[in-house]
Amino acid sequence: MSENTRMTRAATKRKASTAFATADENPVGKKRVVLGELTNVVAPNQEREIHKPKSTLTPAKKQTKNAPIPPQMCGPYVADICAYLREMEGRLKQRPLHDYIEKVQNDITPSMRGVLVDWLVEVAEEYKLVSDTLYLTVSYVDRFLSAKPIHRQRLQLVGVSAMLIASKYEEISPPKVEDFVYITDNTFTRQDVVSMEADILLALQFELGCPTIKTFLRRFTRVAQEDFNESLLQLEFLCCYLSELSLLDYSFVKFLPSLLAASAVFLARFIIRPKQHPWSQMLEEYTKYKASDLQQCVGIIHDLYLSRRGNVLEAVRNKYKQHKFKCVATMPVSPELPLAFFEDVTIRDKA
Repeated sequence: MSENTRMTRAATKRKASTAFATADENPVGKKRVVLGELTNVVAPNQEREIHKPKSTLTPAKKQTKNAPIPPQMCGPYVADICAYLREMEGRLKQRPLHDYIEKVQNDITPSMRGVLVDWLVEVAEEYKLVSDTLYLTVSYVDRFLSAKPIHRQRLQLVGVSAMLIASKYEEISPPKVEDFVYITDNTFTRQDVVSMEADILLALQFELGCPTIKTFLRRFTRVAQEDFNESLLQLEFLCCYLSELSLLDYSFVKFLPSLLAASAVFLARFIIRPKQHPWSQMLEEYTKYKASDLQQCVGIIHDLYLSRRGNVLEAVRNKYKQHKFKCVATMPVSPELPLAFFEDVTIRDKA
């Protein structure tokens, strides 16, 4: 090896070392929030206490363009996988109680749950977590609260501990325990988070792989895009926005994830093309839901979209007002849903 070659390699190593040292000296600031003692109603103009000191969280790795296709999107396996997921989502041990706040909790209200989920959306954005982590987190929270009564002052601890578990399940480089302690402005200690993590795992009996809205949304949006060639990303982002809105509202706990995903697709297609019927024979075949099955769920999501309910919770709305999501949260929608759209496909075909 020549002397010039050795000198070039040494210079390259020194340059790389300098770059990493510079990056370590300038970590990205993160929000810290104290939810404190949750109340029933959060005033629209109420500001949360937010600080931006330094964080040691390592940025998430970007996905490559040639990322592998998930098994549930592959033709030879899709039918069996979807059937299995539909069977799994109906298992009682995978489902929260639809009325756990009334039957199990004595110190928590639906509004408090909404405030927690709204904050968890911000945490997921702050730490650049994948959407599956957020959906799993909310699922773990609801299932845990269905089994164990919690004081309102520990509800935020349940949220961060559930997100810690979901991050370990979904993320390539999950945040550390210290990151979740930090994001609460050190309201809880490391031992608090670890202990609550153990309590949640025991309450869930280590059943962590439950299907979520996102699980079904991937398949349903692909089918829904067949006749939406000019606005594929817009439809996908709008479905994601409507699905995340549904996480905020306690009344959606009673619906199966597949029904929520189908309802989000139905409403998204209506918002984009209000004069065209949002459902089709193909969507009915692939989702296993008729338009009439979706009427109640679509109506509640529609009210959320119009801020008729949950209008003080802004994290999801602000997230999808960004240009990277094509500002889908600002799209106009009719205040009324035509009842004719909820007729079954076979009835419409005969008419």
